[in-house]
Amino acid sequence: MTAIAGGEVDMVAELTGSGYSISGCSGGGSVSSNGGGGVAFSCGEGPAATINDAMSLKIVSIMDASAVLSIKPAG
Repeated sequence: MTAIAGGEVDMVAELTGSGYSISGCSGGGSVSSNGGGGVAFSCGEGPAATINDAMSLKIVSIMDASAVLSIKPAG
């Protein structure tokens, strides 16, 4: 996590291999290449996002400067 503000959690993830995909990020979310195989995105509370069809990421709750995330294999 890089920041928590405005009801969203900003995150950066290092990815291996070529390409990446993210879908279903609540709050609209945004995705941009961070160079060197990384990706930056932000999500709000709500339905889980799926990253590279392999990982499910859900923002369970946001409380001031902390957040509870649920990360598990997709599917």
